[in-house]
Amino acid sequence: MIEISNLVKYYGDKKALSGVSFTVEQGEILGFLGPNGAGKTTTMNIITGYLSATSGKVTINGYDILEQPELAKKNIGYLPELPPLFMDMTVIEYLEYVSELKKVPRDIRKKQISEVMKMVHIGNVSGRLIHNLSKGYRQRVGIAQTLIGNPEVIILDEPTVGLDPSQVIEIRKLISQLSKTHTIIFSSHILSEVQAICDRVIIINNGRLVADAPTIELSAQVEGNSHYLLTVEGSFKSVQMPLRAVPGIKSVSSLSERNGLLQLDITADGSLDVRKSIFFALARINVPILEFRSMAPSLEDVFMDITASKK
Repeated sequence: MIEISNLVKYYGDKKALSGVSFTVEQGEILGFLGPNGAGKTTTMNIITGYLSATSGKVTINGYDILEQPELAKKNIGYLPELPPLFMDMTVIEYLEYVSELKKVPRDIRKKQISEVMKMVHIGNVSGRLIHNLSKGYRQRVGIAQTLIGNPEVIILDEPTVGLDPSQVIEIRKLISQLSKTHTIIFSSHILSEVQAICDRVIIINNGRLVADAPTIELSAQVEGNSHYLLTVEGSFKSVQMPLRAVPGIKSVSSLSERNGLLQLDITADGSLDVRKSIFFALARINVPILEFRSMAPSLEDVFMDITASKK
């Protein structure tokens, strides 16, 4: 769906991007992360055609963003960090204006606007001036304008910034709903959101791509080990040797042992999934598992580790 190949961008003598390359598959939600000044916004502006790259190539659904800009941009809906809203328009007036800009055929314009308003739940404020709307509703109007024209790709830059917790949850649900019919690039500094929503995460730092992995695998890439917390019925003496014999397990330690309950911390090779082997090793010695949790680092931990180590 989206192919980014060797993007380089200079602002005068300053190199903002250094050979950034990645792809986004159809129907994927890609988390696009990086510290301030890393090159995220520059990359998104190049993808959407707002900026041209010094060198490199971007194709959207097979169309080159520079050589076939009109065809490529028909496939893109973009919500920048500051939504491009006209405060003195009503919601319906604004969406009609966006439809005209995007050359939506007149005979389907009214129907499409109605469907989009229903999707983002703004039909009840369609006649209100945008400057009278809450921050949450303005963000919804911003998302609505990205959906006009039914683009296959949606790019969202900080869509939940400044929202209260209930509004954040609503926008998060909306993004998950949109992913059923759209490919989404989602940029946010709220990493717990990215972890909850995204299928895959890319991290950019100092203009270079420093990480690209499915969200659930990223922590293992960084740390190299997996950690598991177990609570079992039994003694450390009885489980220590059977667990250490499991291929991939590096260490087994006791965190607490009382009243017949044992809490364990297990470190394993991050490239292996040892969970089934742990289950069967304990089943063979009749030790029931009462709790089994993966203690993988949070995305915040991973982000700090990667961006600190690759400056």
